[in-house]
Amino acid sequence: MHVIKRKEFSSVAVVIMDTTYFGRCFGVMVFKNSLDGVVLHKHYVRYETNALYLAGISEISRRGIDIQAIVCDGRQGLFGLFGDIPMQMCQFHQIQIVQRYLTRKPKTQAAIELKKLTLKLTKQTKEEFVNSLNNWYLRWSDYLNKRSKSLSTGKTYYTHKRLRSAYLSLKRHLPYLFVFQDNKELMIPNTTNALDGQFSDLKNKLRNHNGLSKARKMKFIDGFFKA
Repeated sequence: MHVIKRKEFSSVAVVIMDTTYFGRCFGVMVFKNSLDGVVLHKHYVRYETNALYLAGISEISRRGIDIQAIVCDGRQGLFGLFGDIPMQMCQFHQIQIVQRYLTRKPKTQAAIELKKLTLKLTKQTKEEFVNSLNNWYLRWSDYLNKRSKSLSTGKTYYTHKRLRSAYLSLKRHLPYLFVFQDNKELMIPNTTNALDGQFSDLKNKLRNHNGLSKARKMKFIDGFFKA
């Protein structure tokens, strides 16, 4: 792993972190400073783990860089892992999570309304979104909590599991979806788009070099991130 020389680093950072893969068991985890666009750290991974994210943040802090906030995709277990550093969940990743549960064309009215509400996430204030979500729950709580009984086991289960999972995902992540609004002075992005865009650009460039060995891919990636 090649490391950027210290003189290229800013003294403060808002870290966007994420991982992208190039086939099975070969990915790169990247930590980028959204304040100046510099990649502070990266390492190649077989699997994305919280321990590796923690190691990356620890390495950046070890260099004396003041991490003012972290922006991530909402991976389970990440929140609360970095002490009192403010954590912003990427709002677009939250929208994608809800869409996976509800599908692109939900059938029920409750799901249609929840998806429509979620798509407004990036355009609303925290107060507006929370009010909308609470109003949705008041309207659909009985439907959401409806249970059915299994004929084979006699046990009950939630009838609308995927709708319930979508709603609970929003509720669970609410404390992290508007951190950028609560800490405007830190200039925290509300998404990981600045890094996701680089990942897309990198993969497009690599497609023009099909057949590269893993070692040559790593060298290409090193040059791409100037790391």
